[in-house]
Amino acid sequence: MAVHYTNRVGKTYYLREGKTKTGKPRYFFSSQQHGKGQAVEDIPEGYEIYEHPENAQVFLRKTRPQLITDIEKQLVKKYANKLARSKRYRVDCKDEYITIYESNADIENLRNTFGDLLKRAPLRPGMTVDDAMSALVSAADQHYTAMLRFRLADKERRTFTAERFCFRGSIDNWIYLGGPDDLKNLTERYIELLGTDKFFDSPYF
Repeated sequence: MAVHYTNRVGKTYYLREGKTKTGKPRYFFSSQQHGKGQAVEDIPEGYEIYEHPENAQVFLRKTRPQLITDIEKQLVKKYANKLARSKRYRVDCKDEYITIYESNADIENLRNTFGDLLKRAPLRPGMTVDDAMSALVSAADQHYTAMLRFRLADKERRTFTAERFCFRGSIDNWIYLGGPDDLKNLTERYIELLGTDKFFDSPYF
C-alpha cells in the first residue's frame, strides 16, 4: 500500500518518487493519489514524515537526531494545555528547539460566532451544518505563527534559554527572554504570558 498521510486539517497526501536532473530519487507528497512520479510503498530509510506546524504542509525530510526528550516536550505541552485558549497553540520540536506556535484564528470564538449563522444559511446539496463548520475551522486552523521557544543550552545539565519572536519591523527576529535555567522554571514563567499584552512587553516588564 502506498505511503499516505492525513494532516491536522483532514487533507490526505500521497508519497511519490521522481528523479532529479542527475537521476537521483526525489521524494515529494502530492494531494493526488495518481499524480506525477511513482507511488512509494515504504518510507525510505533515513527519512521521516514532517507536518509543518505553521501551515500543515507535509514533507519527507531526513531523520534528525532527537535532541529534545519526550518528557521535555510533554512538559511544554502540559503548560500550553493549561492556557484558557489552549486549542490555539501547537508545540513542535526541531533540533535543539521546542517551539510554541499560535493560531491566527480563535477557533472557539469562530465556532461560537458562526455556529448559529450556519444553521440558518443555505448550504450546498448534501452538505450538513457540521460539514460546513468543519470546512470553516479547517481553513482557519491552517495558519500558525511561531511565538515562543525554548533552546537547549546545555545537553548534560538539560538547561534551556527562553526566546520570543519580536514582530517590530526593525527587528523581526527572536529575542532573548531568560535562562539558562531548568525547563520547568521557564515554562512556568513564560507560557502563561501567551495571548496577553505582557507577552509582548517581555522581557521589559
